[in-house]
Amino acid sequence: MATELTSTTITNILEAVPGIKNVLRSPAADAMVNLTRAAAGLSAFDIKDARELLRFAFRRGLINNEEHDRVLAEVEVAAQARQDRLAARRAARDDQVGSQRKSSGGRAGRSSGRTAAHRPAAKRRPSTAKKKRAGKAPARKPRPAPRAKAKATKARKHR
Repeated sequence: MATELTSTTITNILEAVPGIKNVLRSPAADAMVNLTRAAAGLSAFDIKDARELLRFAFRRGLINNEEHDRVLAEVEVAAQARQDRLAARRAARDDQVGSQRKSSGGRAGRSSGRTAAHRPAAKRRPSTAKKKRAGKAPARKPRPAPRAKAKATKARKHR
């Protein structure tokens, strides 16, 4: 006879056995997470996740069979078109790199072989002000008179 588990019992089991949450996780939940990451640009789109999520919606009665088939067909066509565009870009890039290698004798994209990290730093010349002060103490401005004396002289004038 099967025993029905309450939500608190399930929560206690999930906390007690590490890693069981990953085993018991719903494929629809994984699909939602993966599609959300793909929509945000954090990961690549996977057609398997779209299929799983559409199956979940159909099983739950959220969409009908016609809509399931139509949306899935649209997604598959769009995914295939994207793969074709990426393949064309790769082929064009490979052709371009191949022609550069032939014209430069196998050194495509390289200049003198030294990168910016290997170049010596430019030497700085000292400014003219530093040259003039070399060996001499810098000239200081005279300090202004303290305010207390100025107030005392004003007080004397008013008497």
